[in-house]
Amino acid sequence: MLLIYTHKLTPRVRYIFKHIITRVLKVPIDFTTKVEEFVAHSGPKLSYTKVALGKEFFIKSHDLLFQQGIRDVEITVQSWKNVPCFFYQGEKSDIPFDIFSASFYLITRYEEYLPHIKDTYGRYKATESIAFKHDFLEKPIIDIWAYLFLEELKERYPDFGYKKREYKYISTIDVDNAYAYKHKSFVRTVGGFLKDTYHLKILNLWDRFAVRFNLKKDPFDTFQKIINLKKEHDIRTIFFFLIGDYTTYDTNVSASKAKFKLLIKDMVDYARVGLHPSYYTMNDTVMLKKEKERLEAITNLPIKRSRQHYLRFSLPDTYQKLIDLEIDEDYSMGYASHAGFRAGTCTPFYFYDIDFEIQTPLKVFPFAVMDTTLNDYMKLTPKQALGKIRDLKNEVKNVNGVFITLFHNESLSGYQRWRGWSRLYGSMLKIVKHQ
Repeated sequence: MLLIYTHKLTPRVRYIFKHIITRVLKVPIDFTTKVEEFVAHSGPKLSYTKVALGKEFFIKSHDLLFQQGIRDVEITVQSWKNVPCFFYQGEKSDIPFDIFSASFYLITRYEEYLPHIKDTYGRYKATESIAFKHDFLEKPIIDIWAYLFLEELKERYPDFGYKKREYKYISTIDVDNAYAYKHKSFVRTVGGFLKDTYHLKILNLWDRFAVRFNLKKDPFDTFQKIINLKKEHDIRTIFFFLIGDYTTYDTNVSASKAKFKLLIKDMVDYARVGLHPSYYTMNDTVMLKKEKERLEAITNLPIKRSRQHYLRFSLPDTYQKLIDLEIDEDYSMGYASHAGFRAGTCTPFYFYDIDFEIQTPLKVFPFAVMDTTLNDYMKLTPKQALGKIRDLKNEVKNVNGVFITLFHNESLSGYQRWRGWSRLYGSMLKIVKHQ
């Protein structure tokens, strides 16, 4: 056990020390604000304050963890052991940077509360982030800092015991369009035929006709392939189903269709199933609640996991809505335009609500890479995409974190814009699971 002294035990201090030392490093901790109790302690101990009390391991504290609400924070990124870091506190501190304040800044998405420019879809832009600007977005920087800190701590306390955590992988599949042509309404089908005819898309016309009349399998129906790969590689897999009403951005099969309901029920038998809240739920609690209840009625199970469609969420509002609806896990933490670690970590963490200064029960699972990012935004070839996935996986494995990928059932089809990509998912599973 590591005893931590601080002059003021705030919710922020308790939250970030528990994340870094207990969740990442697997070391039990206890806190004290009493100098006498701290001095009398004979085991490993750490002080987090302005001046060292004695010969304990000392980290000079920045003010961030003792403040409330949002303030302008001055940040200068420097290098610590060849790793970017900020909140430099000087050489009198046993580690020169306050990694706890820096980690709190990143993991709470503090910068997303500050004024910023949003993208076309109303999302926080990756290019606005400190991680992008200082070129550490593709590193789980909080986890890296944690292990550098552990090395220093072990030098001071050579007999210091701790458990090593294990690398894990989670595959998540977003089902925005369960089928390309099948089970769509009469109006949408006729509209599709007319649109393809107008644009002279002869191959699309044939595919649409062949699928509708059962001459050919729907190209987006890759679910059995995903399940077979899940069994072959023993992969933890979660499907997120979009079941919102039809809009410009939400174009899945209607949730009233019996075949679509049957597909969802089938997936429940083989994997975990979560909600993919539709485009406009970011600011609409009533719509979010309706979709959650709709999915629960189909699965006959309480829905506890979700990921926002288009990764549209606004902090803290969207997360507060999820908490109110008793969603336990969110998988939206990542960028559409860039691969990497939006919250600076590859360790699932509890959302800290800066509005109320509390750790909430909502557990956030940050993903590292999405198929559409690699194809549509980064314009990579499947081979280059596999290389990028391997690099990110290695970053996570180096700190024994949780590597989470986001794929769509469509990308396994090799159809239209996914031509040449059908084997990427299977190739990726070999890399992330067995290398």
